[in-house]
Amino acid sequence: MKKLQYLILAPTAACMLFYCQTNKTTTAQNDAASQESAVKQEPVTYDLASAPVVSPEASLGLMQVADGFEVKLVAAEPLVSTPVAMTFDYKGRMWVVEMEGYMPDTVGTGEDIPTGKVVILEDTDKDGVADDRKVFLDSLVLPRAICLIDGGILVAEPPSLWYYEISNDKPGKKTLVDAEYAVGGNVEHQPNGLVRALDNWIYNAKSSKRYRKVGEEWVIEPTHFRGQWGIAQDNYGRLYYNTNSENLLGDYFSPGFGATNKHQRGVAGFNEKIVANNRVYPIRPTPGVNRGYMEGILDDSLRLVNFTAASGPVVYRGGLFGEEYASNVFVAEPSANLIKRNILDEKGYITGGEQAYTEKEFVASVDERFRPVSLYNAPDGALYVVDMYRGIIQHKTYLTPYLKKQIGSRKLTQPLGYGRIYKIVPENKKPEMVILPEDPGQLVKLLGHENGWVRDNAQQMLIDRNFTQAIPALRQAAKATDKPLLAMHALWTLEGLGALQTEEVLALLQQPVWPVRMQALTALPSVLNQSNYRQYVPVLEQLVASNDTLAAPYVAFMANYIHPYDKAASSSLLQKVVKQYPANKYVADAVISNLYDREEAFQKAMTAIAPDTSLTFNKRLQRVITQTSSAKANRSPEALLKAFPKGAAMFASACQTCHGADGNGVKSLAPPLNQSEWVTGDKNKLISIVLFGLTGPVSVNGHLYKAPEINGDMPGIGYDKDLSNENVAQLLSYIRKSWRNNAETVTAEEVKRVRDYLKDRQKAFTVEELNQFP
Repeated sequence: MKKLQYLILAPTAACMLFYCQTNKTTTAQNDAASQESAVKQEPVTYDLASAPVVSPEASLGLMQVADGFEVKLVAAEPLVSTPVAMTFDYKGRMWVVEMEGYMPDTVGTGEDIPTGKVVILEDTDKDGVADDRKVFLDSLVLPRAICLIDGGILVAEPPSLWYYEISNDKPGKKTLVDAEYAVGGNVEHQPNGLVRALDNWIYNAKSSKRYRKVGEEWVIEPTHFRGQWGIAQDNYGRLYYNTNSENLLGDYFSPGFGATNKHQRGVAGFNEKIVANNRVYPIRPTPGVNRGYMEGILDDSLRLVNFTAASGPVVYRGGLFGEEYASNVFVAEPSANLIKRNILDEKGYITGGEQAYTEKEFVASVDERFRPVSLYNAPDGALYVVDMYRGIIQHKTYLTPYLKKQIGSRKLTQPLGYGRIYKIVPENKKPEMVILPEDPGQLVKLLGHENGWVRDNAQQMLIDRNFTQAIPALRQAAKATDKPLLAMHALWTLEGLGALQTEEVLALLQQPVWPVRMQALTALPSVLNQSNYRQYVPVLEQLVASNDTLAAPYVAFMANYIHPYDKAASSSLLQKVVKQYPANKYVADAVISNLYDREEAFQKAMTAIAPDTSLTFNKRLQRVITQTSSAKANRSPEALLKAFPKGAAMFASACQTCHGADGNGVKSLAPPLNQSEWVTGDKNKLISIVLFGLTGPVSVNGHLYKAPEINGDMPGIGYDKDLSNENVAQLLSYIRKSWRNNAETVTAEEVKRVRDYLKDRQKAFTVEELNQFP
């Protein structure tokens, strides 16, 4: 790692002055020559007490980067302001989302003013640094995600998702894709991402919807709920994401499967902990985190111990870093001013991982305003970093008095209007920007390129331009299974063009190379129909009979698509899978995902085949049946909505994503509210928790919930002075009457009484404190 040298001039952290020797960096943006060579800057003096704004060049000098790498500036203010997300077009230009209205001060003054933009940044002189800015869209309120597709662009501006046609870099016809893309909630808890995946669907973080453009129509389908901020795919189209306190979550299987049984609360193989180690290693004290007052949040040096704002993960697929980095996922942590590197380890279809380093990070900075929020692969193979570069990153809804004091003491509110984009490259390597050609034949060849961005976008360009003349070359490429990446992208390009044929899928289903076989199984629903399903059933049965363990969950998922054409064949296939793999939880949950409203009937049919109730499949099926039966006793949601309209709206926006629409909790996030003694018990305790938060562990119905099973902390909403007592009372009444709860309602007067009693409260409650509550 690069060594950061510093001189302590006073004994207290607040008075430290860091005297930093710069890494290799670039100089002024217009100096093309300096971009090509290592430049030594003057030593940088940094006042930790006030966290001053420094120039992009000075901020580079305050960074540590892993040995063998350097960080280069790509764009900075005034060319870009408050960037939060970006994408590249086929010309290598950056399309950047600017969220200028986010938290101008600690109370969010003017957050609803339409100051957000989508801008196009271009490097016209090809020196590696952007020098031209075009405003594509302005007057947006807190825009958060974009996706280029089919000659237009998706733009997420809560609560809606819009599609704009693009004409000469200007917006054309505007189409509403989803009026409820992000309903309610605050900026930290709304959908985002819009990653266009290998399977030609668009996926999001903090969402259970996926999108696809078919002709002029937009199709919206349910999928698994995933993550919080940022989402990425690997070479096989599997998705990775995280929550603010978790390093890395992800899916073992292709993303389009398994979200079909509404009675099933979770499906094994989705929302799995990929890297469970949440430790971070800042190189500066970080007292300015929301819960810095709590024991265990900061270490003895006032540095953050674990993730509190994990975001923007990316599976590195650029090819520029070398083979050692081919299975790496990088995660941003803006509250600790760092970027973490994780190394994946795949065994069968189960993916795990570990941090690459101990007590150091891939990139870390002394500059407190260095706020990496999103990371991206790029046309030149580099790793791009979107730096929001500002003092406040915590939304007002959860801003504790402690953090407000930290913001004030170190003058973090102003100035605004800054932002940087960097790229990380290996030393002594010159990345070359790949500009996609208009020639279909050349695009087909690029489907096998070492850079995943190039492969993805060659596929997308062939589909977007409707280059049907490339179909013969694509059919040949799909047969090149000795080059799996080329074959997989050719397969999905044919699927996107509506040209994938039965015989091609059948041939690939019998390939010995698992990733190719996996993609054929994933693509099968796109070509399955009444006239050809009989050709596929024997092949799927053979995969089971041959003990193809890797294919088994996929075969189970596939039965759901055969069911509309042949219920008996679908059921028979499921029974064969269960008989072959009765102790495999992934196969069990894949089978159960087929059985919406048919769970008990299937259980009866399986009695003769697998009667042992201790088998994994039988236990998991019985659990779903029991949960479904219990849910039937839930109270009418329509009546509750009528009785507590504000409470229902607040629950949907602030609580549902962590506790679940059914109140039974969400894996990795939060415990259940349904039949929880904390919800139906002492009103004062419940009011206190909702107002000021709760720090785990916490026991609910005899089960102890603690990190990493759930987030360690529940944020309070009482710090928001604009939140009325009446609204809080409605929220609490709603959850105390929802599902199978039937507790007394809460009044605004009761909320006021507790709020007044706790008016000086500065931190979240622990269970021990609540149990002493008068």
